Amino acid sequence: MKWLIVIATAVVVLFVARATLAADLPEAGQMAPDFSLPDQHGKQHDLAEFRGKYLVLYFYPKDDTPGCTEEACKFRDDLSQLKQMDAQVVGVSIDNTDNHAEFAKKYHLPFPLLADSDGKVAASYGAMLNLGLVKIAKRYTFLIDPQGRISRVYLSVNTSRHSVEIINDLKNLIAEEKPSKT
Repeated sequence: MKWLIVIATAVVVLFVARATLAADLPEAGQMAPDFSLPDQHGKQHDLAEFRGKYLVLYFYPKDDTPGCTEEACKFRDDLSQLKQMDAQVVGVSIDNTDNHAEFAKKYHLPFPLLADSDGKVAASYGAMLNLGLVKIAKRYTFLIDPQGRISRVYLSVNTSRHSVEIINDLKNLIAEEKPSKT
C-alpha cells in the first residue's frame, strides 16, 4: 500500500510540473525569449549576437552524464554541417561555468555551454523542471531563425539522433526560404 501512495504522489508531482512548464513554453513563430549568460570561459552571450544566423539552443539536464554527453558529442561531430547552413549551437544547463569548462574540455566541445545557474532562462523557455529540492533543465531544443523567431520546438529528444534531426529540419527551412522558380 505504501508503494502505491509513493507512485501516486510521484505522478501528481510530475503532472503538476509538466502542466506548469507547458503554460510557459514558447511556440514556433514567437520571438525567442532574450537571454544573457556566461559560457564555460566566462564570456557573456546574448540572443542578439546570433541574429543573422540560425541558433540551435539546446537545454540539457547535467554536464557529463550519459545522455547529455551523447547529445553534446553528436552536436560536436556534426558542427561543420551545421555551420555550413549558417547555424550556431549553444547548450544551456543550470550547471556552473566551472562544470561547463570541465565538460567542454573533456569532450572537446567547441561551442558555448551557457551557465543558467538560477534557472531563469530555462524557465523563460519552459525548460525548467523544479521539484522543490531538485531543479534541472529539461532536454528541450529551440531552433531559432536569423530574425530571432522560434522555428521549431523539440520536446521529445532522442540524444543519438537529435543532431541529425536538426540538420534535416534546417535543410527544409532553408529550402522553404529560397524563392521558387516559376
